[in-house]
Amino acid sequence: MCGIVGYIGEQNGIPIAIEGLKRLEYRGYDSAGLCYFKNKKLHISKKKGKVADLEELINKKDSSSIVMGHTRWATHGKPIDKNAHPHFSMNKKLAIVHNGIIENYDSLKEGLIQKGYKFRSDTDTEVLINLIEYIHSDLKLSLSETIQQTLTQVVGAFSILVMSNEDPETIIIAKNGSPLVIGVGKEEYYIASDPSPFLKYTKKAIYLDDGEIAEISRNKLSILTIDQKIKSPVIKQLTMELEEIEKGGYETFMLKEIYEQPKSIVDTLRGRILQETQTIKLRGFNESIENFKNSKRIIIVGCGTSWLAGLVAEYIIEGLAKLPVEVEYASEFRYRDPVIYKNDIVIAFSQSGETADTLSALKLAKEKGALVYGICNVVGSSISRLVNVGTFTHAGPEIGVASTKAFTAQVSVSILIALALAKIKNNISKNDFNQITNELKSIHQKMQFTLSKCRDNIKEIAKKYKNAKNALYLGRGVSFPVALEGALKLKEISYIHAEGYPAAEMKHGPIALIDENMPTIIIATNRRNYEKIFANAQEIKARNGKLIAIVSEGDNQISKIADDFIEVPKTNYYLSPLINIIPLQLFSYHIAKMRGCNVDQPRNLAKSVTVE
Repeated sequence: MCGIVGYIGEQNGIPIAIEGLKRLEYRGYDSAGLCYFKNKKLHISKKKGKVADLEELINKKDSSSIVMGHTRWATHGKPIDKNAHPHFSMNKKLAIVHNGIIENYDSLKEGLIQKGYKFRSDTDTEVLINLIEYIHSDLKLSLSETIQQTLTQVVGAFSILVMSNEDPETIIIAKNGSPLVIGVGKEEYYIASDPSPFLKYTKKAIYLDDGEIAEISRNKLSILTIDQKIKSPVIKQLTMELEEIEKGGYETFMLKEIYEQPKSIVDTLRGRILQETQTIKLRGFNESIENFKNSKRIIIVGCGTSWLAGLVAEYIIEGLAKLPVEVEYASEFRYRDPVIYKNDIVIAFSQSGETADTLSALKLAKEKGALVYGICNVVGSSISRLVNVGTFTHAGPEIGVASTKAFTAQVSVSILIALALAKIKNNISKNDFNQITNELKSIHQKMQFTLSKCRDNIKEIAKKYKNAKNALYLGRGVSFPVALEGALKLKEISYIHAEGYPAAEMKHGPIALIDENMPTIIIATNRRNYEKIFANAQEIKARNGKLIAIVSEGDNQISKIADDFIEVPKTNYYLSPLINIIPLQLFSYHIAKMRGCNVDQPRNLAKSVTVE
C-alpha cells in the first residue's frame, strides 16, 4: 500500500523522485524518505509526515543521478521517523524501499539476531535488507544473484528497490504480489508503483510480473525470474494523459472525481450499446459467451466500494438476467474453503486492479477451474493480466482515496453485463431492452443535472449535521447497497460513525439508536417499494428522528415529513444507483470539509490495498 519511486539516468533524480512521491501520496502518507548518493556514499533522508515535510529536510544543493524514494502506509511499526523508508542494512552497505508484508519476518529476524545483527526499526523491511546483506557477505554472490537467493526464503508480498555502496550505477528491483512498473526513457529509467510519477517524462512502460527481478543501470535493463530465467521485456505504450492525474482547478481530487462522473460514464459506455441490433458489445463477455450461456452461477468478489458495487450488480443481474449471483468479500473468500464449480464465473471488481485480497481470490478460483472475469479501471494492472477475460471501465485515474467515479463506472459495466446476459438467456423483451439502453445512454445528463441542481441544497443540509456523532443510512432493493456505500463514504472521510441497513431491518435493532440527535438518510426514489419505505420514514419521525430523504422529483409524501430532502431525476429502477449515489457522495464531502478533514487522504487509509 506504500508508494515507491526510483530514477537512474543523466538528470538530477532528487526533484524527480520528490515529484513522483507526491503523485503517489494517495498510496500512503504516514512518512516519506529518499535514498541517493552523496559524497560517493548512500545517504538517506526520511521523516514522519507528508512528502512536503521530507522536501524541507533535503538540501536543495544535493544532486544524484540514481535515487529511490518511498511514501509509507504503516504496517509493521508505528509511523515514526525510525520506521520510515528507506532502510539501511546494519553495516550501511545496502539500502531498500519496500511495499508489502514479509510474513515470516519474525523467524528471519530471530535468526539474524543470533548471527549478531542489530535493528534500528520495528519494520519487516529492515529484516529483509539485513538478510540480503548477510547472504551477500556469506555467499559472495553478485547483488542480483543475492536478491534472487534471498527471495526464495521470503514468504509474503513485496515490491523492492535495492541500492548498494559497491555499485553506484545500478538499482536492483523485484516484485511478488505488489505492483511495480518501469518507465523507459532515453538512457534513463523510472521506477514506480504505478505510472503516474513518470507520465510527465515517458509513456513507455514495462510491467514487472510476479517472481521477476530487474537489474537497471543507465544504459542497461535486464530482467530475470527468481529461478534465473532470462525474460524479454515487453514495452507498452501508456494512454493516460498527465492532465488526468492533476486537480484541474478543483479544490480536491475527490470533488473533481465526483464531478467527472457524467463524463466517466460516457467513456465507460462508449461503443458498447448497439441498439440497432439490440446487442451489448463487450469483448471480454463476447469472447466467453459460451461460458456465460452454460453458467448456473456468478460469484462476485471485491473489497470496500468495489464489494458494494458488486452488491448492486447482484440486484441488477438477478433482476434482468435471472441468474443467481453471490457476492463475497475477497478477503474472506479463499479462507473459508469456498465451493467453486468449473462452470461458475467469478467476477472481480477492483478500481486499481492491484488489490491483494482480490488477486488471491481470483487465483483460487482459477485453480479450481472457474472462468475468472475482471472489471477494473487500470490497463496493465495485475488483475487485468491474471484474469481469463474482462472489461475495463475507462473511468480515468482516480486519485482520491475514497472511491467515487470507480463505483458508478463499475455499476455501469454491471448493467451492460446484465443486459447481455438477459439477451442470451432470452429473459428480456425488445421493449425493455430498448427502454433501459435508451435511458442508460442519456443517464450522464441526469447525473450532470443532479450535480448542478443539488449542490447548494446538499451543502446547506451538511451544515446542519456536520457535528453528528452517528448516522443511519436506509434503502430497499437496489438502493440498499447504495445506502451502504453512502455510509462508507461518511465514515471514510468525515470519521462520523455511520451504518447502512436494508430499511426493513431497521425494526430489528437499529431503531433503538434513533433519537433527536441522529440523522437517518433514507433513499426513497423507487416506486416499486415506495409505500414500504414511506412507512419506515414515518417510524423514524414517530421517534423524533432527524430524517434526510433522497426522493424523486415531484415527490409529495416523504418530502413532506422529512426534515430535509434532496430531489433527483426519475430513472429506471436498475439505473437509479447511478443517480442516487451522487447526493450521498456530496453530503459526505461537504461534511468532511466543514469538519476540517483531508478528504483526499483520510487518516489510516490508502488508495490501493496491496497487502492482505
